[in-house]
Amino acid sequence: MQAARDRQKSYADLKRKLMEFQVGDKVMLKVSPWKGVVCFGKRGKLNPRYVRPFKVLEKKCYSYEPLAVPLEGLHVDDKLYFVEEPIEIMDQEVKRLKQRRIPIVKVR
Repeated sequence: MQAARDRQKSYADLKRKLMEFQVGDKVMLKVSPWKGVVCFGKRGKLNPRYVRPFKVLEKKCYSYEPLAVPLEGLHVDDKLYFVEEPIEIMDQEVKRLKQRRIPIVKVR
């Protein structure tokens, strides 16, 4: 099993490209064809997969952020699950579909 997994990984790695962008480069934004996504231009089959070129203004790498999590304020139960309790309700709205209404609540 491990040999087959390694072989398939080597095939997949040949097709992958590491993409690095510099400040000032122009990049295309890939649009996912999910329901509810704003259509750019045409709808349906003719909906574009990529949207106009955007200019890279700033280079941000999230791996440079510190990965240490402060332990104060964390509540863990006996099964080692995080217990989160809302502090306050920041915003709420009701999303209306054809037959349903879905309440959406943003909490802190």
